[in-house]
Amino acid sequence: MKKEIFQSIEIPEGVETTLEDTTLKVKGPEGENERTFRINFLEFEKKDNKIVIGHKKATKKEKKIINTVASHIRNLMKGVQKKFEYKLKICFSHFPITVEIKEDKVLIKNFLGEKIARESKISNGVDVKIDNDIITVSSVDKESAGQVAANFETATRIRGRDRRVFQDGIFITNKSGREM
Repeated sequence: MKKEIFQSIEIPEGVETTLEDTTLKVKGPEGENERTFRINFLEFEKKDNKIVIGHKKATKKEKKIINTVASHIRNLMKGVQKKFEYKLKICFSHFPITVEIKEDKVLIKNFLGEKIARESKISNGVDVKIDNDIITVSSVDKESAGQVAANFETATRIRGRDRRVFQDGIFITNKSGREM
């Protein structure tokens, strides 16, 4: 059954938004963020102090897309107000792991006694800080920060060994304020 579905997202104080076709640019005290949505069939506009997304004859498919786009817009606005921050912990039992930053890559040395360093890529606009055994990843873009944190975990994934015995690696402990 088709019905009219519209969702409005209020723009918080201190945040500026500009909408060009389906590209939304958001500026705030922490920085800028930009995203292009592929939603040519939906109505997407800025009215007063709100962004309105919707469709006059929406089905379940359009409703799902409207809710997803609204969630992305809220994350864009949260990010420019306060950066998304992920915390990771370096864990090792025998071979001490050393982590160092080189330009847009992170080198993980001496993981399980390996001679060759493992690499993890850092996306543009993401800040990585290493303090002893805690790694802090922060960015205005939630997806970029999450991807960099996931890259750390996958770089130290152990294959071919028992995970109960070999518990070395880098693991996410906090996801933007939530304890894991």
